[in-house]
Amino acid sequence: MQTWIRSLRDWVEIPSVTGSENHYADALSRALETKGFAVERQIVAEGRFNVLARAGEPRVVFCTHLDTVPPWFGSREDDEFVHGRGSCDAKGPAVAMLAAAEELLAEGEDRIGFLFTVGEETDSAGAAAANARLADPWRPAFTIVGEPTENRFVGAHKGVFKARLVAHGVAGHSSQNVGPSAIHELVHAASRLLATNFGHHPLLGPGTLNLGTLEGGVAANVVADRASATLLLRAVEAPETSERRIRECLSEHVELELVMKNYGPTEFHVPAGETPIPVAFGTDAPHLGKWGRPLLYGPGRILDAHTNHERLSKRSLELAVATYAKTARELLAKLDAS
Repeated sequence: MQTWIRSLRDWVEIPSVTGSENHYADALSRALETKGFAVERQIVAEGRFNVLARAGEPRVVFCTHLDTVPPWFGSREDDEFVHGRGSCDAKGPAVAMLAAAEELLAEGEDRIGFLFTVGEETDSAGAAAANARLADPWRPAFTIVGEPTENRFVGAHKGVFKARLVAHGVAGHSSQNVGPSAIHELVHAASRLLATNFGHHPLLGPGTLNLGTLEGGVAANVVADRASATLLLRAVEAPETSERRIRECLSEHVELELVMKNYGPTEFHVPAGETPIPVAFGTDAPHLGKWGRPLLYGPGRILDAHTNHERLSKRSLELAVATYAKTARELLAKLDAS
């Protein structure tokens, strides 16, 4: 295990903030080639590529993402944890997957592969590209997605509806009865949105809305002619339902701009005997529809991801290695029996 902890620290030391994943992707590619995997660099954009690797004809695929959120900070280690950006989201899952695959190869099992994607933290461009280009000899029946789930299998995660609100007004002197004010229109719409019921899911609970940014206007004594806001709904309903609910809250002076391919809640395969948990965060899984049935599991806590204290428990990493290997064996046996 100490070898894999060293690998994790080495990979954390390579900055891979979204858009700049290539150096980490190269390091991961070299590690896979050393283990005997055939590696493909799948170009997604200039200077950015997914990493695909396989032993034989993959039926079970390990998948996680190459990118991290900013800002990058390096690694350190104590008796219990490895600290650093990406340690749990998601370089820890990557390390555990490689360690599990090494066990499987040593047993003679070659029906495994890897998909490491760019852009998961923003637009899942890498996952969308991999889905569009899936081809022989890849025949995945199951894809195990690695994210920090505290070593528990996830039954479902919420969808995402991300959009921008753009309000239009008429500029004027605030002492006069002129307008409308774009800011006032936007604030009224925001109030209605925050009071809206965005549905309820039996496992995931209610849909929840966050208004992430608000901006507009030029001065306190000027009626605003423009204003905008960004919103992100952790959705438990289909995108068309979420869009309808949002539009019902808007006036004629506020437009809805869709900024990404939104998706509804995603359900996952859960191995027999495991108690599934719900999570609110999103993954690449909704964009990998051709890659078989998804599973979601990984070491680490989502409460540590995206923070200035990001860390991964060494015990959690060790448990993930064993669980990934065991799960892959069970999934392949399931395919053999079908």
